[in-house]
Amino acid sequence: MLNTTSSHPKYFILLGIPGLETSYVSLGFIFFLMYAISLIGNLTLLSIIRLDRSLHEPMYLFLSMLSSIDLVLTSTTTPKVLAILWVDAKDISYEACLTQMFFIHAFTCIESSILLAMAFDRYVAICHPLRYTSILTLRGVLFIGLGSLGRGVGTVMPLPILFRRLSLCQDNNVVHHSFCDHIAVVKLACSDATLNSVYGLATALLVVAVDLIFIAWSYVLILHAVFRLKSREARLKALSTCASHICAILVFYLTVVLSSVVQRFAKTVPLYVIILLANVYLMSPPFINPLIYGMRTKQIRHRIVTLLHCRVTNKD
Repeated sequence: MLNTTSSHPKYFILLGIPGLETSYVSLGFIFFLMYAISLIGNLTLLSIIRLDRSLHEPMYLFLSMLSSIDLVLTSTTTPKVLAILWVDAKDISYEACLTQMFFIHAFTCIESSILLAMAFDRYVAICHPLRYTSILTLRGVLFIGLGSLGRGVGTVMPLPILFRRLSLCQDNNVVHHSFCDHIAVVKLACSDATLNSVYGLATALLVVAVDLIFIAWSYVLILHAVFRLKSREARLKALSTCASHICAILVFYLTVVLSSVVQRFAKTVPLYVIILLANVYLMSPPFINPLIYGMRTKQIRHRIVTLLHCRVTNKD
């Protein structure tokens, strides 16, 4: 019978992706490539928005927040995942594990809030264009950003606090995951972890459900306003300004919901599939968002082309 203790272990062992050990090198290469593109893409977006004063508008300020969040999310997990896949560095200290858990879930919540803010930005721009500058002031954007940060931190802070109260099994510190996901770590408890599980599930459902409802309602109002426009060109132009945001919403929420549903309710799904989906939902938005906004946003695309042209010209 396993012994239990109220004290915590000095470290955990992250198992990685059991069942795919023979593919660790190739998986690591794919994850590294996604991580490198994520870093380059998001840092490029941040640099362009910072340097180009014409992009100091609410839409692009929210985009810079999204890029910053994506950088934190992908950097919180990917380096450790690569260390596991490539050099078998599976151990992680207790404090580092709880810190990673907090950052993963807090910044996922913050990203959801920023996507909602971006939906509100598009709603005001299309439905109330004459009031856009008076509603979305610089102070208003800053308030929304700080509110999103506070919401994420306040919502997720109880997770590591609740975990500390659990009694853990002394001879079982192996986390069946490639990072310190809340559900995977809570499974190590030998005491009753019902409160942890219920709070984690309730938080995920409330954040995703509430934000999705408001985002969906924003787009109902946007579509209603767009299809009242008489000019076909005007309708297409209005919809095109929403295309990048819609793609970002789909990438984020589809991966988050799919991963959460499979992990909690699909009992017959192999463990490696669950872990891969969890990695996908953390790596995909930081990887795809810069590509979406870089290709579909005219101002950013033009700025990137200008910078590349200047560099080629200087070399010549």
